Amino acid sequence: MARREWRCSAGLLLVAALTGCGNGDSQEKFGGPTMGSRYSIQYVRHAGLPGPVQVRQQVEAILSEVDQQLSTYRSDSDIERFNALPANSCQPMPAPVLQLVEVGEQLSRASEGAYDLTVGPLMNLWGFGPQARTVQVPSEPALAQVRQRVGYQHLRIDAQQLCKDAPVEVDFDSIAAGYTVDRIAAALGGMGITSFLVEVTGELKAVGTKLDGNPWKIALEEPRDDQQVVERVLTLDGYGVSTSGDYRNYFEQGGRRYSHTFDARSGAPVLHDLAAVTVVAPQALMADGWSTLLLILGPERGMEYAEKHAIAAFFVMRTDGGFVTRSSQAFIRLSGENAP
Repeated sequence: MARREWRCSAGLLLVAALTGCGNGDSQEKFGGPTMGSRYSIQYVRHAGLPGPVQVRQQVEAILSEVDQQLSTYRSDSDIERFNALPANSCQPMPAPVLQLVEVGEQLSRASEGAYDLTVGPLMNLWGFGPQARTVQVPSEPALAQVRQRVGYQHLRIDAQQLCKDAPVEVDFDSIAAGYTVDRIAAALGGMGITSFLVEVTGELKAVGTKLDGNPWKIALEEPRDDQQVVERVLTLDGYGVSTSGDYRNYFEQGGRRYSHTFDARSGAPVLHDLAAVTVVAPQALMADGWSTLLLILGPERGMEYAEKHAIAAFFVMRTDGGFVTRSSQAFIRLSGENAP
């Protein structure tokens, strides 16, 4: 599946300006490091709403909790303690961890096993994971051995415990940021904040409008690793948006490009021409997961899946002459673009 460290932002740029009004209302902004990348919060502060110091404390408490539960870059996190266990083990888990395992299973079943939360050992073998030594095309014996430690079907939930019948390891990299965005958005709403833009490692959610009444705008980048080029601009209210791409983390060997986008069924990076997928959905969690799933499936099967499930998805394909784009019908309706 698409990989992040936790995740480098892929394909999304914020288009916003901070302004103030004479009535005392203001548009606040703060951010900082998280998940190996960055987060940022913008919100409209009306009279009686908390200031950025108080809001930041709540946001960073959520980020700290997510890191403690889900990070694969710290050995004392809940999920890394589980990953260190042998086969036929169980461990009590916080409810959010179990919730995300269930979401991962749904996405795995929907993709017939192409998407898989336990693909981490394969990522390490190819050189993309947190325990990777070097980027390389592995030997067939090495690949066969590692594939025995991969498979969502080896996980099960027993009451409040997560269990495994094989030495699999769980990596929430493909959905953790979207989940975190939703958590922060809910917290902001609980504080009475009704207009905000939340971004965590490139995953976004926008609610309400900016201080001047204009909508929040998100720019979609072309999937290039040499420069930032805006493909189009979306206006959002009440939606999360996620882009997954193959262009920020890859290597080339023998004239072939190997990206960090894996199909768990083959144990290898995908070889199709789909460079990036953007998904817009009410939940940033599902936008995050679907963008990864569609990127793995590729341009044809991914579009078929998006149309079947009414997912608002924007596909960017790599060609000899540059990039070409396609939009699902749900994306066309949502973005207001002209149908082909």
